[in-house]
Amino acid sequence: MRVVEFWCTILVLFALLINGKAEVYIVTMVGEPVISYTGGIPGFEATAVESDETLDATSQLVTSYAQHLEQKHDILLDSLFDRGTYKKLYSYKHLINGFAVHISPDQAETLRRTTDVKSVERDWKVRRLTTHTPQFLGLPTGVWPTGGGFDRAGEDIIIGFVDSGIFPRHPSFGSHNADPYGPLPKYRGKCEVDPDTKREFCNGKIIGAQHFAEAAIAAGAFNPSIDFASPMDGDGHGSHTAAIAAGNNGIPVRIHGHEFGKASGMAPRARIAVYKALYRLFGGFIADVVAAIDQAVHDGVDILSLSVGPNSPPATTTTTFLNPFDATLLGAVKAGVFVVQAAGNGGPFPKTLVSYSPWITSVAAAIDDRRYKNHLFLGNGKILPGIGLSPCTHPNQTYTLVAANDVLLDSSVMKYSPSDCQRPEVLNKNLVEGNILLCGYSFNFVVGTASIKKVSETARSLGAIGFVLAVENVSPGTKFDPVPVGIPGILITDVTKSMDLIDYYNTSTPRDWTGRVKSFNGTGSIGNGLEPILHKSAPQVALFSARGPNIKDFRFQDADLLKPDILAPGSLIWAAWSPNGTDEPNYVGEGFAMMSGTSMAAPHIAGIAALVKQKHPHWSPAAIKSALMTTSTNLDRAGRPLQAQQYSETEAMKLVTATPFDYGSGHVNPRAALDPGLILDAGYEDYLGFLCTTPGIDVHEIRNYTNTPCNYSMGHPSNLNTPSITVSHLVKTQTVTRRVTNVAEEETYVITARMQPAVAIEANPPAMTLRPGASRKFTVSLTVRSVTGTYSFGEILMKGSRGHKVRIPVVAMGYWR
Repeated sequence: MRVVEFWCTILVLFALLINGKAEVYIVTMVGEPVISYTGGIPGFEATAVESDETLDATSQLVTSYAQHLEQKHDILLDSLFDRGTYKKLYSYKHLINGFAVHISPDQAETLRRTTDVKSVERDWKVRRLTTHTPQFLGLPTGVWPTGGGFDRAGEDIIIGFVDSGIFPRHPSFGSHNADPYGPLPKYRGKCEVDPDTKREFCNGKIIGAQHFAEAAIAAGAFNPSIDFASPMDGDGHGSHTAAIAAGNNGIPVRIHGHEFGKASGMAPRARIAVYKALYRLFGGFIADVVAAIDQAVHDGVDILSLSVGPNSPPATTTTTFLNPFDATLLGAVKAGVFVVQAAGNGGPFPKTLVSYSPWITSVAAAIDDRRYKNHLFLGNGKILPGIGLSPCTHPNQTYTLVAANDVLLDSSVMKYSPSDCQRPEVLNKNLVEGNILLCGYSFNFVVGTASIKKVSETARSLGAIGFVLAVENVSPGTKFDPVPVGIPGILITDVTKSMDLIDYYNTSTPRDWTGRVKSFNGTGSIGNGLEPILHKSAPQVALFSARGPNIKDFRFQDADLLKPDILAPGSLIWAAWSPNGTDEPNYVGEGFAMMSGTSMAAPHIAGIAALVKQKHPHWSPAAIKSALMTTSTNLDRAGRPLQAQQYSETEAMKLVTATPFDYGSGHVNPRAALDPGLILDAGYEDYLGFLCTTPGIDVHEIRNYTNTPCNYSMGHPSNLNTPSITVSHLVKTQTVTRRVTNVAEEETYVITARMQPAVAIEANPPAMTLRPGASRKFTVSLTVRSVTGTYSFGEILMKGSRGHKVRIPVVAMGYWR
């Protein structure tokens, strides 16, 4: 038997040598997936769902048709290729009809020429887009009480996380201190067992847990010893995002003996369904991510949270809205699943978004009102600002400053970059003990081979009172986040202040003619960096948060669709962490981490959407998105227009007035989103109309990914009924239509419009009265006044007689022709 296996392996390797290196390809097939199959094949009745209708994956009709599609995939591959020359990884049946397969480039070309095949795309990589927030958003007093308090907030809503897995034993996901979680018949997902402990990952709070790694394994990227062939989080990112959206309420955040507050998810009673498709070293592959999404929708999740984005554009598709990833998410939305995606971390530069499509809610990242600062007090009276979540040195006492390079045991250790303070064994404990150790922040910290956590451990092991890390040079855009440490410590991020420290140290440290220190006379003390400072200027758009305008293709042509959609907290967010996690070296082995990224912003919206879904269970994904967007705010807590972090001419960070390309509709307001007054609804056919009306999109490409001909038109893509209006190429006058539906009591709305001077704006009618459940259309006319070569920004404001306010951002660029 082993001889046969050996020769089979040799044959596969020989075939690959002849045909070229095998890769993973995603293949879409002729024929409709479960979600849009309308019948016509003998023996198989229709399985299509209406827009926003939940897919019943347990029905005999669905399971038999899904099996039929999988058989067709297998028959096609068997008819084209010899057994052993390919490996099918997944069959996609519910949201798109296709499969992922590991084959050679020549075999991929054979598939492209096959009549039953619509598209063949080489798989591409994705990456992760990497507490206090509930209070900042007003959830405990303004939102949770309406849902029965925190112990009922998000009850029976299932949030699916396509991420790096979960650490199930974290208290943020525990179920023993809560009311028992009963069974949820609507959820059909399974729960894998940990292969090491033989324990299930699920506990009621965590309702499902699966992992997807076939593409990663086929690509040779998967290492089971660190990536874990289970839903176990080997990175930390997945546990963090799940806790932000749905972690338990009131979990103490303790690190190094200090409590930084209590952490809570946005919807602490919501259930968590884990679909692990991201891994610590390489990110993930679209083939695995699409399989995870397809499974999540099949299983019955209500909300999908995706803190993930592509490393690069797809190889064979030019349209941003049409690829296996976005097409799968369109199917998910058709099945009634609300989809949230991180906007990306490429800011503050324009057109850096990695989330494009109108059926996805794309989330930008804000800095909230909490800032951490610390100070170094020098013996010459100077006070140097810095950051560091550390306790202070003993009050009213100063300590001697000793630089790492001056306390080496042997000059030969210079090859180890001793100023990084990563290796205590190369430093003289007798000279460090009882003093403050001065270290240098080098490039090693930027690339992750050095960490502040390790500096702290070095200083502690040598008996130092504390440490100082001085940044002597810095690249533009380097981001410094405070790190919790157990001893007094501070990072001086301002290069000029670091020079002040170095000058003071050098003048107070006499040396002999060889450069060896005679005596250490410099002194200092470190302040308390554990307490946050609250700012009224919050929220602000974070420097790293990706910016619009949105693009419709990878030639970077502007789309008639605003992105990002909304702004949520995404900077310095405390949440659960996996002790196995290595995504951030400063938190290795810890139970909590403070992270930044649009990865952190997206689960805030996922959790808040769960609260909206709980109150309005029959609302469509578009209705939930509308409620979040139209009630958001474009003012900070002091009542001033939102600001965005941006680079100045000297590449230093500055604040500028933010625009919808920074924040979308504005910063989320959960309390208002529960009672928006009006919603702008849209469904599957509306999204098809948007695609079919967008200039430059190939109708054959639309049919390939949607299985639908372009029988839908809306005149112009700006007429898609979204809670924003974008006209990227405005000539003369253009009139855009919107339809609103009243989800409250009868109310009269007065409609006003305003715009920057280059574009005139008018809304009609000026007022409308709507009964409960009624819908009305209104128009917005935009006219070019002057051509400036830049976008003009404005808004439609609808003020209701019962106090509701509905705000719709307007964006347009004028041209003479």
